[in-house]
Amino acid sequence: MSDPAAPPAIIDDKSPICIPFILSQLREHQARVRNDGDGDINKPFIIGLNGVQGVGKTTLVRALATALRRDEGLETLVCSIDDFYLRRADQEALARAHPDNQLIQVRGEPGTHDIPLLRAFFASLLTGRPAQVPSYDKSLHNGRGDRAPPSTWTAVNGAGQPQVQVVIFEGWCVGFRAVSSAEVLARRDEGPSRTLRRHAPEHLLFVNEALRAYDGAATDLFDAFIHVDAEDLGWVYDWRVEQEGALRREKGAGMSDAEVVAFVDAYYPAYELFTDKLRAGLFPADRPGRHLRLVVDKDRRVKQKIII
Repeated sequence: MSDPAAPPAIIDDKSPICIPFILSQLREHQARVRNDGDGDINKPFIIGLNGVQGVGKTTLVRALATALRRDEGLETLVCSIDDFYLRRADQEALARAHPDNQLIQVRGEPGTHDIPLLRAFFASLLTGRPAQVPSYDKSLHNGRGDRAPPSTWTAVNGAGQPQVQVVIFEGWCVGFRAVSSAEVLARRDEGPSRTLRRHAPEHLLFVNEALRAYDGAATDLFDAFIHVDAEDLGWVYDWRVEQEGALRREKGAGMSDAEVVAFVDAYYPAYELFTDKLRAGLFPADRPGRHLRLVVDKDRRVKQKIII
């Protein structure tokens, strides 16, 4: 794979679909809270958003937040699961404790996030208490990354600040749920796979089990969900090559094509294990209509809209 002369621009054909969906779900949520009489109408509306790497997630989230703030007057907070990675020292300790498991030698896969921090953050937001939005600096330690000092975190819900009304929680693995151990093994040993057979069964099972803690900390809290999916998940490699090629031209630095492949390889096992379950729907059968899935083509344009 080589640098394209000019990577195609990411066209925002997604937010015009997502905004009506979000507003419809928000109104239904507020009506349920009023009718039930046992909820807090001021509790923020939590939107989970999953998009494969390189699909244009940043462009979409920026457009959604702008529209919700400017056009709807909703105080909207955007936060990323990437900012909840373990501190560098804790990541290194995790890697040392499992030296043969290549899936957790670097940040990325489920199991490399700070679940207590994530749980405490959402607990504060959901009760309207002051909170700080963590920040992770991926440039520290020669690109290995580390959590930024708390003094640099963004404060919300503080004295004199507007109350957060909508939260968009985005990330490449947001909404992934664990599957059965039998399914992990079957996907590794029996089905078509790009990366799973490179890893020992127990290493894949470690990531699967770690993912269960994400449910109570974040996933079960979502009021609505948006999944920007790809017709072919393998396009994530090409999209990342495009991004890094553009970065090399603009900044004079960026990963080589081979480095991109190695980078995506570290994430791809989770795509292979958990995407199909997410495609089937995040919410239980008694909560229909809250999951919007947008399937995009190689040019990242929406080809299909599915509400689950």
